[in-house]
Amino acid sequence: MGKMRTQSAPWRAAAVLASVLLVGGVAACGNSDTGGGGTKDDGKITMGFSQVGAESGWRTANTTSIKEAAAAEGIELKFDDAQQKQENQIKAIRNYIQQKVDVIAFSPVVESGWDTVLKEAKDADIPVILTDRSVDSADKSLYKTFLGSDFVKEGRLAGEWLVEQKKGASGTVNIVELQGNTGAAPANDRKKGFGEAIAANPNLKIIASQPGDFTRAGGKQVMEQFLKANKQIDVLFAHNDDMGLGALEAITAAGKVPGKDITIITVDAVKDGMQALADGKFNFIAECSPLLGPQLMDLAKKVHAGQEVPPRIETEETTFTTEQAKEALPNRKY
Repeated sequence: MGKMRTQSAPWRAAAVLASVLLVGGVAACGNSDTGGGGTKDDGKITMGFSQVGAESGWRTANTTSIKEAAAAEGIELKFDDAQQKQENQIKAIRNYIQQKVDVIAFSPVVESGWDTVLKEAKDADIPVILTDRSVDSADKSLYKTFLGSDFVKEGRLAGEWLVEQKKGASGTVNIVELQGNTGAAPANDRKKGFGEAIAANPNLKIIASQPGDFTRAGGKQVMEQFLKANKQIDVLFAHNDDMGLGALEAITAAGKVPGKDITIITVDAVKDGMQALADGKFNFIAECSPLLGPQLMDLAKKVHAGQEVPPRIETEETTFTTEQAKEALPNRKY
C-alpha cells in the first residue's frame, strides 16, 4: 500500500494545482497576468530597461553597470537599445507594459513627449524610474524618481574652471561648443550651466555652438566646420568626452596642438577622455559617472515593495585636471 501511495501522490498534487488554477483564473504565463505591476509568484522582480543607445564610451559603461547589477541582485532584466530614437523607446516601454514587468526604467533620448506612454504605465500600476536623463513633464506622479547627475552643475563647473583660468586675460577669448543631441537633457543643461558660469565675463565669448550628437564622428565633423569658419578658436567646450576625442582629430589635422593652441574642456571622465587629459590634450573634465546599476537595482526593489523614495537622487561626482587624471587612471573602472 505504501508503494501505491508514493506513486499516486504526484497525480493528486497535480490535480489540486490544476483545480486551483482553474478556480482562481490564474494564467501560467506572465503576459496573461492581470495583477498590478505583473508581480510573479516566484518573488523575482522583472525590470524592463530602455537604453538611449551605444553612442559613447559612457553609455557602454552605463549599460554594463546596469546588466551586471541586475544579475548580481537576481533581477530579471529585459533590455532594449533605442538607437537614439524616441519612437523606439516608446515602443519598448509599451512592450514592457504588455509583458506586465514589475518595474520600468529608462534613460530618455529627449526631454519632451513622454506623458502619454508614462500615463499608460501608471494606469497599468507599473512604477517608472528615470535614469541618467530626466523628462520635462509637469506631472511628477508619472514616475517614481530620477537617478542621475546634475547636468547644470557639470556645465557650471566647466565654466567656472575656465573663468578661473582666463582671469586677467586681455582681449576676447573665443569659445566653440559641441552640444549633445538636440533636446536631450544633458545637452540642454550643460549648455545652460556653462553659459551661466561665464555670463559675468564678457570677454569669454561663445562664437559657435552646434550639436555633435555625443559621438566621436559627430565631434570630429562639427569641429572641422568650426575650424574652417573661425580663424581664431581659443577654447572648446564639448558636452562629452567622445565628442572631444573626435575634435582632437580635427584639431590635429588642422595643424594645431590640442590642449595648448586650443584649451579643451569636456564632461564624463571615461577612460579614453581621462587618458587624453593625462596626456595634456584635454585640460579639464567634469565627471559624470555611468555606474548607476547598483543604485538603480536598489531603487527597483524599493519601489516594487511600495516604499517611498526621494523624487531625485543625484550621484556623487568630481572634476579632474591633468595631474588628477594621472593619479586616478590606474584605478579607473570605466
